[in-house]
Amino acid sequence: MAVLLDIDQLRTFMAIADTGSFTRAADVVFKTQSAVSMQMKRLEERVGKALFERDGRASRLTEDGERLLDYARRIVKLNMEAVSAFSGAELTGRVRLGVPDDYADRYLPEILARFSHSNPRAEVTVICEPSSMLADRIQSNDLDIAIITHDPEKGPALVFRQEQLLWVSSARTSVHLENPVPLAVGRPTCNWRRAATERLDSAGRPYRILYASWNSAAVSAAVMAGLAVCVLPESALRPGMRVLQPGDGFPPLPSVRIALLRNPHEMSALADALADHVVSGLDNLSEHAQAAE
Repeated sequence: MAVLLDIDQLRTFMAIADTGSFTRAADVVFKTQSAVSMQMKRLEERVGKALFERDGRASRLTEDGERLLDYARRIVKLNMEAVSAFSGAELTGRVRLGVPDDYADRYLPEILARFSHSNPRAEVTVICEPSSMLADRIQSNDLDIAIITHDPEKGPALVFRQEQLLWVSSARTSVHLENPVPLAVGRPTCNWRRAATERLDSAGRPYRILYASWNSAAVSAAVMAGLAVCVLPESALRPGMRVLQPGDGFPPLPSVRIALLRNPHEMSALADALADHVVSGLDNLSEHAQAAE
């Protein structure tokens, strides 16, 4: 008889893989640590393979665990899409969504259009702030869900998207040749700013902070005007921008992981529905897994 995989167990499995810890994953999926452990024991029994091994205090996926993770992401995403497509219940009420302004510009139109089509009587309140401030709002019960740049130091979150960070300048100027190179970046707490300055410091490339703002439109405006170089994820590139390479004197940058934070104090069917729309609409990790096969 064929083994059927449990969707809830797969969600928990993905949370452990993303957070590297049974304890942190328990916060993400709103379960006790013992319940998470029991779910993973049953999942291992279902597939007949060990999925985790200890790596110090963290839990690391085995080779079989890595194989299952690819399938788990696809199965969970497809399940979300199926439930959304056949849901006959019309949800009402208000849901509070937090999102950084650069993500809002790129992702919100599609998310809100799909969500509004499925839930026309629902009201979505959107708050645009930096990721660190949104995480604080989640903890203070001011938001239901938040799309953030993942930072393990800020606590557990469900990672669903990954993009490469790129050095970007205007295609019309040679501002990247200036010495020191002028930068347009976020506030000092911005992870992208930290990654940029650390890479330049390591490479011995002089720089100066010309513009600093948590407003992505202001940073992009400085770049498009040919005044500075900035750091952006691949999906944020616009016509007229130039991607700078190591040959231009700019060392490779890390990738950025985008995650979903849920309010642990207050849960609702409406927040669940919006969270599913966010993940199913923006997830590219399962797509990367498929392409790698």
